[in-house]
Amino acid sequence: MLVTGATSGIGRAAAEAAAARGARLLLTGRDARALDALATTTGAAVHAVDLATTTGPDELADWTLGHGVPDLVVVAAGAGLAGPAGTADPETLDRLVALNLRAPVRLTERLVPPMRERGTGHLAFVGSIAGMVGVPDESGYAATKAGLHGLARSLSAELAGTGVRVTTLAPGVVDTAFFTRRGAPPPRRGPRPRTPAAAAKVLLDAVEADRAEALLPSWLRLGVVVQAAAPGWYARLAGRFR
Repeated sequence: MLVTGATSGIGRAAAEAAAARGARLLLTGRDARALDALATTTGAAVHAVDLATTTGPDELADWTLGHGVPDLVVVAAGAGLAGPAGTADPETLDRLVALNLRAPVRLTERLVPPMRERGTGHLAFVGSIAGMVGVPDESGYAATKAGLHGLARSLSAELAGTGVRVTTLAPGVVDTAFFTRRGAPPPRRGPRPRTPAAAAKVLLDAVEADRAEALLPSWLRLGVVVQAAAPGWYARLAGRFR
């Protein structure tokens, strides 16, 4: 089992929960010291890499396949960005797109063929409710997560009948360093923050149940349905409750 973004947040919680369930782990992130600590507590093989670089995803794919074809790939590495459109510098936007979208696309391009050839495997993506309904002042971030959801849904359709399955988690607010790193607190109104452990449990349970999609909290599905049915009305309502 490969977990990206394993040194913090949902990725770390997923790695620890999977270790408790007896999984053999391959863990990656940028923080080599944190990875070494996880290797000690989980028995995982670890590899530090920056997935936002041009070569990072291929480096990780080579290392992963050197250990064999993974049964489960959890794509949890990601970054946030807050602020009105037009306020982010180009370098920050480029890194956001590279980490949140280009890296998952390239990684799956490398890992899906051997999984499909073997006839088994599972891809699990940590998306966001922002990528399903949009969020004010988070257009760049929401765009990358919308792309990730599109990737997951396309792969799910493409891989139907091959033995390779796809699951996506779309959480609301999760209590991690995500908001500190993006430079803005979570919205004042909205779902109460969930713990990374709760998010990881929902994700792994969805994988075990072979569910295509899981939301946390589950009632966020109502917003997705309303947004799809009446996008203009939903946008006006979302603007009022910022």
